[in-house]
Amino acid sequence: MGIYLLNIHRNPNVGIYARATEKFVIMPNDLNERKLSMFREILGVAAVPARVGGTRLIGPLIAANSHGVLVSRFADDQELSELERSGAVVERLSSRLTAVGNLLAVNDYGGIASPWLNDEEIKQAERVLGVKLRKATVGGYGQVGSMCFVTNSAAIVHPEASEDELKLIKDALGVDVDLGTINGGVPFVSSGIIGNTKGLVVGRLTTGPELMILSRAFKIAESPIKHFKLTS
Repeated sequence: MGIYLLNIHRNPNVGIYARATEKFVIMPNDLNERKLSMFREILGVAAVPARVGGTRLIGPLIAANSHGVLVSRFADDQELSELERSGAVVERLSSRLTAVGNLLAVNDYGGIASPWLNDEEIKQAERVLGVKLRKATVGGYGQVGSMCFVTNSAAIVHPEASEDELKLIKDALGVDVDLGTINGGVPFVSSGIIGNTKGLVVGRLTTGPELMILSRAFKIAESPIKHFKLTS
């Protein structure tokens, strides 16, 4: 496992363009085959080219784990068909809230949900994703999906998360949790990371100290940093 420094579409906020699980990574369908192949190699999973709501901004509009994909109501039927190539259960979240990826932080063991979601919306998310969800805030914010980056091995969260929030996140996800930032101090960590237990991709503005924290949190062996140039 390594950490790979990349940009997508010349943008270090790589997490807004993709969502990875242990079985697949959903990526913009305007990336060429070379770039998709690179992500397949880094993450060790199938790449699923797609769009959501006619945009390439997949990260904020999708919550996913190996069991399911919960997507914004903006997704049309053709886009749902593209997402179903992941082999997972795919549904639109029945909610007036549309930034699904910002409202949920999940792995294959559990997850946390924004307090802005009502009980019926959380029940739907639990059914599609196959995990138990707990309502939480991170640093006092309700956009828990943008405040956390989560895999099956660890999680890194907004540096203002409280001790009580960290304990709840650890209990809900079943993994150890660290505080951190990305891309030179950005606290909304999911905006700058794509990854799973096989590899992490981070924006090229990520600093040495941030990489050290990620290496420690995700238990990556020595000399973990890899450099690729990925632009459109």
